[in-house]
Amino acid sequence: MPELPEVETVRRGLQPVMEGSKILKAEARRKDLRFPFQKDFIARLEGRTITGLGRRAKYLMADLGSGDVLLMHLGMSGSFRVLKQDGAATPGQFHHPRSEDRAHDHVVFHMSSGAAVVFNDPRRFGYMKVIARNALDDEPLLRGLGPEPLGNEFDAAMLAHSCAGKTTSLKAALLDQRVVAGLGNIYVCEALHRSHLSPRRIAATLSTKSGQRKGVAGGEPTDHAKRLVDAIHSVLNQAIKAGGSSISDHRLTNGDLGYFQHSFQVYDREGETCRTSGCEGIVRRFTQNGRSTFWCPKCQK
Repeated sequence: MPELPEVETVRRGLQPVMEGSKILKAEARRKDLRFPFQKDFIARLEGRTITGLGRRAKYLMADLGSGDVLLMHLGMSGSFRVLKQDGAATPGQFHHPRSEDRAHDHVVFHMSSGAAVVFNDPRRFGYMKVIARNALDDEPLLRGLGPEPLGNEFDAAMLAHSCAGKTTSLKAALLDQRVVAGLGNIYVCEALHRSHLSPRRIAATLSTKSGQRKGVAGGEPTDHAKRLVDAIHSVLNQAIKAGGSSISDHRLTNGDLGYFQHSFQVYDREGETCRTSGCEGIVRRFTQNGRSTFWCPKCQK
C-alpha cells in the first residue's frame, strides 16, 4: 500500500492541474471500487471548483467550492495519471513507460485546466467518497487518526505521551494510525534503523518511568523518543524529495518511478551488511504482526 511519502508526491503532482480548476465532467466507469460509489457522487462533483488539494495521513482531500470534500484513497494498487492536451508531462525524476492496463481506468476527472486526471486501480482496493466538510470530524474513515508525522504538533513529547504505558512493540505502536497517521511498514523499518532502536523494543520505553507506570501524561520523552522523531522526520522528508519508493505498484502521476528505494538502509536488504558507519552487523528479517520487519540486531537496541 502506498505510504505517506507516496501519497504526498501524488498530491504534489495533481495540485497544478486540479487546484483552482473546475471539474467539467466526472466519469465513474463502474459502480464501485472497494466500496460502492454514492448515488450522487457524480452530481456533487461536476461543475465544482477544487479550491485546495490536501492530504491527511494516506488520504487525498480535494476541497470543493460547494463546501464538500472529495476524499480519495489509493488502496493497494491505485494510481493517478495526468493527461494534458498539449502532451506535456508533469515534473518527475526518472521516466519509465507505464504498463497499467487501461481497462482499469475506473474514474476520470475532466478539468477546466485542460487536463484529464485518471484513476487506475487494478485491484480496486482504493475508494472515493464525497463528504460535507462540516461532517469530516464524524467521518468513520478519518475519525481516530493520530497526528501527522510532519505536522508542527508532532514531537517527542507527543509520541512519548501516546506510547506511555503501552506494552506492545515499538514497531506495532508506530504502525497504529491512532498513534501517528500515515506511517507504514517501509518507513517504520527505516526510521527505527536510523534511530538505532529495535523494532521489538517496548513502546513504553519512549516515556520516562512515571509515564510508563500511569499510562497517562506525565512521563517525559526519553532520548529514544527524541532520536526516533528526528529519524521519522528525516526519512519521510528524504522519501518525499525522492518521489517515494518504487516498490510494487507506486508511480508518480506522470508515470515516473520514485527512487527512494535506492536509499533503503534495511528494508528489503536481508542478508546484506548494515550501512551504519562502523557497524558490521547483518540485516535480518522476521515476521512481526504479519509483516516483514527488517533490522540490524547489532546496532538496533
